[in-house]
Amino acid sequence: MKYAFHPEAEAEFRHAINYYEDCAPGLGYDFAIEVHSTIENIRSFPDAWSILEDDIRRCQIRRFPYGIVYSKQDDVIFILAVMHLHRDPEYWKNRV
Repeated sequence: MKYAFHPEAEAEFRHAINYYEDCAPGLGYDFAIEVHSTIENIRSFPDAWSILEDDIRRCQIRRFPYGIVYSKQDDVIFILAVMHLHRDPEYWKNRV
């Protein structure tokens, strides 16, 4: 399956990479690797994770307090949010 980011989700992803890189050199890279690994798991098993509502699911990222919020649309995983798990859990809903 292919995947695509909602523009705001891609911005969140880049912001988080920069944040972690500012915390410690290389940590932003580690975060990006974990996100891409999580996306690969989602692509392999798109129905395996918890449903938040309707056809929207969330898969947690290892090592970092983030989750990938996504929906499956035909043969594409559409990433709605790269969500910090301590943030308002419904902030991404206007992206659907």
